Amino acid sequence: MSITSYNGGAVVAMKGDKCVAIACDRRFGVQLQTLATDFNRVFQMHDRLFIGIAGLGTDVQTLKHRLQFRHKLFSLREDRVMPPSTFARLVSSILYERRFGPYFIEPVIAGLEEDGTPFICATDLIGAYEECPEFGVAGTADESLFGACESYWQPGLQPEELFETISQALLAAVDRDALSGWGATVHVITLDKIITRTLKGRMD
Repeated sequence: MSITSYNGGAVVAMKGDKCVAIACDRRFGVQLQTLATDFNRVFQMHDRLFIGIAGLGTDVQTLKHRLQFRHKLFSLREDRVMPPSTFARLVSSILYERRFGPYFIEPVIAGLEEDGTPFICATDLIGAYEECPEFGVAGTADESLFGACESYWQPGLQPEELFETISQALLAAVDRDALSGWGATVHVITLDKIITRTLKGRMD
């Protein structure tokens, strides 16, 4: 078993019409043994920027704290929040500087640019990043998520439609993966608000 799938987990982000959504499952386990069902993998950087981190649980927590520190430092120096595209390059740089002893994680960045354009980006564990035109996935259920997202996603989704689409895609995918599931947390980011909901999933 790969070290990145040791604790399990799944993250997905999806674009809509001037909105973006990011969701993760809630299981934390050690291989096939479930230890907790309230583990969070998606973290808010500011009102229009979230990052979801799949992979080894300890590295998820470590990277979250490093990124929050760097973003707060940027905000103090620049007197503004970091745009998602800039934040994606920061994540890539932090991961690449650790390339000889990497964090065993796969980040997915989702946010809205200043003009309301949705932005999604995914990287590998050494920071090679790619902008996603429709949706981005990471974690142990990534293959199932790709198939579900390709089936459900369509252009121009409104916030409520986007919530329904990403929720159905994630729940369908984690039902086909033994290392993720046990409910989900979904965040929908719009220009004027953030909608956060917790979903119940199969508990077996």
